[in-house]
Amino acid sequence: MGARSSKITAQNNRSDGHLLEYFRNTFVRGGGGTNAPIIIPTGLTATGGVISDYSDPGPGAVYRAHIFTSSGTFSVTAPGTFGDTVEYLVVAGGGGGGASQGGGGGAGGLRTNLSGHPLAGSAFPVTVSPYPVVVGGGGVGHVATTSPESAQSYQKGIDSSFGPITSTGGGGGGNYGGGATGAPGGSGGGGSGGAPNTGGAGNTPPTSPPQGNPSGIDSGSANSTGGGGAGGASSSSTPSSSSPGGPGVQVAIAGPASATTGVGALNPGPGQYQWFAGGGGGGGSGTAGAGGAGGGGTGKALPNGVGQPGTYATGGGGGGGDQPYPTGTGGNGGSGIVVVRYQIGQLTATAKATGGAISYYSGKTIHTFTSSGTFNVTSGPISAEYVVVAGGGGGGGWYGGGGGAGGYRTGSATLTNAPYPVVVGAGGGGNANATKGSTSSFNSLNTTGGGRGGSYPSGTAGTGGSGAGGNCFFNGSNGTNANGASGNEGGYTPVEGYGGGGSIYNDPNSSYSGGGGGGAGGIGGSAGSGVAGVGGIGVQVPSTFQNPTSAPSPTGGGLGTPGPNSQGFWVAGGGGGGSYDDAGGLGGGSGGPYAGGGNGGRSSPLTNATSAIENTGGGGGAAGASTGLGGSGGSGIVLIAYPS
Repeated sequence: MGARSSKITAQNNRSDGHLLEYFRNTFVRGGGGTNAPIIIPTGLTATGGVISDYSDPGPGAVYRAHIFTSSGTFSVTAPGTFGDTVEYLVVAGGGGGGASQGGGGGAGGLRTNLSGHPLAGSAFPVTVSPYPVVVGGGGVGHVATTSPESAQSYQKGIDSSFGPITSTGGGGGGNYGGGATGAPGGSGGGGSGGAPNTGGAGNTPPTSPPQGNPSGIDSGSANSTGGGGAGGASSSSTPSSSSPGGPGVQVAIAGPASATTGVGALNPGPGQYQWFAGGGGGGGSGTAGAGGAGGGGTGKALPNGVGQPGTYATGGGGGGGDQPYPTGTGGNGGSGIVVVRYQIGQLTATAKATGGAISYYSGKTIHTFTSSGTFNVTSGPISAEYVVVAGGGGGGGWYGGGGGAGGYRTGSATLTNAPYPVVVGAGGGGNANATKGSTSSFNSLNTTGGGRGGSYPSGTAGTGGSGAGGNCFFNGSNGTNANGASGNEGGYTPVEGYGGGGSIYNDPNSSYSGGGGGGAGGIGGSAGSGVAGVGGIGVQVPSTFQNPTSAPSPTGGGLGTPGPNSQGFWVAGGGGGGSYDDAGGLGGGSGGPYAGGGNGGRSSPLTNATSAIENTGGGGGAAGASTGLGGSGGSGIVLIAYPS
């Protein structure tokens, strides 16, 4: 695997094979990635496990990996265009460690057919059918229960399997009591101290290539041997020290090894992940044995002789312990893992830039930043078009005004090879002490956060990219009008947003309502007697960025939200005002909610305002009651596009 591959996003049971959607959802949040047009034909369609999509820039292949850390089913539902074979990694649970002068647990058996791997088995063709996946648990480490301890090997790990491919659980470590040989298994458990003995046999039952290795030979001292690992046998113990666990192996099947955190163990030497099946270190009275690379648990010596467990989802063996009854404990083995991968696409060109979520539409490469990062041009100059939306303001509290939308601006520039910082502003907090949204920026273009919504009795509406709606306030029985705050705080041409609507208190028997926050496309609606103001209308992003695979739903999840023209890709709608007994104002305009703006709340019956949708820059809806809650503003977004 090449280190230049993209950052990975895990998605549960995702079976969508569309590569454009894959790139949009996979290369996320400033993680960079291989930015290249791709061929649309897809690989086979399958479900099961946690899915990880990534590219290998060597051959330019795009892969999908299904990662199982618990049992399930890999179900193939349709054939694909890249052949009918899959690659797999099947690691069984590691063996538990012994308790007193305890041998380390053997690693779980490891089998793979990853192309080019030294332990690769034969090709694995699949058909449209379900393939059961079993992920074995680690063996339980021995706990001292008698004095002196009986001679025994403790619990073996549980087998793992993918269809007909089975890996055997690691052998348990031997326990003190006149000497005990470690148990056989995928890799063998280490023998205990106290008398000379051989370690447990590995690759039992035998497979070709071998699924594991034996433990070393115990010296007969008060020190034990580590369990075997998938990458080699453990060494022998000495009179002064227990031996470390046998090494595991790296199988980079779930993504780029240096970046795929959370899958397998980290080998501190090369600083890469996806190491599996290390043996547990031996315990004893001298220097304890370290766990083998690939998740093996470290052994422990007196006076704190509690062996460490193997690492979860690596098949690492548990470390041996050394402590007399009743506190001696061997570490539990690490549970196993199953990973299945196959090709789903092919890269066809050199990257021009990295950063953000990457998609391709109508001859353009689109980078979408939903959080701050860096847009790094690597093959410039490029002619870029961009949209920058700031964070929306929070909606006010009691009888409050809606939050203003974040400022919206577009621009274009010729960009040379260089890193360009991208800042995506956060939305402001809602309620009585509502806060303004934060600024977004790219290149030399800045946008201003949306204004904070006004709130009774003293929170005035705030200016911003779009201004907030006014709050209803009163003094005894005297009515007073409250104006909304102005927008376009940055003083830009064209304007980045509009002002908020006013609120009004008529008489003690009337309802009290706040104005709507301004939007990037229009002013917020003013309140009437018992009628809250609607949020100002937002804007639809340019057609360049309207990739159909990014089409949003009404509740978010795509780029922008639907708008008044029944199409998607709308952003920066103002938040609706709150009301005493009328329904709160709708976010983003009459007939909404549109463009991410939150709806206002009401007092009777109590209905809380809603927050704006993230990554739209919408303003938060305002509360209608003293006990109600104003909604938060939505975070901003930055879009960049250039010819592919």
